[in-house]
Amino acid sequence: MAAANAVSAHCRRIIDLAGSSCIAIKPQLACFERLGWPGWKALQEVCEAAGEGGLLVIADGKRGDVPVTARAYGQAMVGCTETPFGEVAGLGADAFTANPLMGRDSLEPLVEAAEAADAGVFALVRTSNPGAVDIEDLETSEGPVHEHLARLVEGFGDRLAGRNGISGMGAVVGATEPQHIARLRELMPQAVFLIPGVGAQGGRPENLGAAFSPGRSAAIIPASRSIAGASDPAAAAEELRQAIWAVSG
Repeated sequence: MAAANAVSAHCRRIIDLAGSSCIAIKPQLACFERLGWPGWKALQEVCEAAGEGGLLVIADGKRGDVPVTARAYGQAMVGCTETPFGEVAGLGADAFTANPLMGRDSLEPLVEAAEAADAGVFALVRTSNPGAVDIEDLETSEGPVHEHLARLVEGFGDRLAGRNGISGMGAVVGATEPQHIARLRELMPQAVFLIPGVGAQGGRPENLGAAFSPGRSAAIIPASRSIAGASDPAAAAEELRQAIWAVSG
C-alpha cells in the first residue's frame, strides 16, 4: 500500500506541475498493475486528478486478444460490466492503446467499446523500440508489415470519426524512426498519431512535422522520463509544448 500511495502522490505532483502545458496523461498500466490492487487504486486516483485538471487520460496497456477477451478489455478501459450485483464501472479512460497483431476481429470489440463510450483507440503500427524492425518492418509483397497495420487502422477510421475529419481510431507511430511518418500519414489520413520516443529515447520534435499535415489536432507527443525526471518538470513540459507547436503548424 505504501508503494502505491507513493506512486499516486508522485504522479499527481507531476500533473500539478506540468499539466498546464499538456493535453493528456498516458499512464503505463503495468507500472500500476505490478503493485496489486493498491496499484489499481493509485491508477484511479491519478486518472481522477487528470480529469480534475482538464486533461485527457490515455491508458497505455496495449491490450489485444481473441474477441471475447478483447470485449472484456474494452469494458475495463472505457466501459462497464453488467453483473448480477449491479453495474461495475471500468477505468473510464478517454482512450487506450491496443495491439492489433491478432487481426481485425481482435480490434473490433475494442473499437466497439470506444464507439459506445465516445473514446479513442491507438493501435500499434510502427513503434519506437529498436526491436520493431524484427516484425513491424518485415517486407511482404504489399509493403512492410507496419503498412498493413496502417491500412487496418484506417479501415476503422470512419467508426470513430470526429467533426473535424480526424478519427479517434488512432495509431502509435514512434518518433525514433521519423522516416516512416510521412508514408504512414498517407495511409492513415484520418488517424490521430500517438508518437512516443521523444526525449529519453532520442526522438526529436523537429522531425515530426509530417504527422501534423491534417492539422494541429492530428498528433499527440507523449514524454515521460524527460519531464518526470527533470529538475523542473513544468519547464520541461513547456519547452516540449513550444517545440511541438513550432512544427505542428
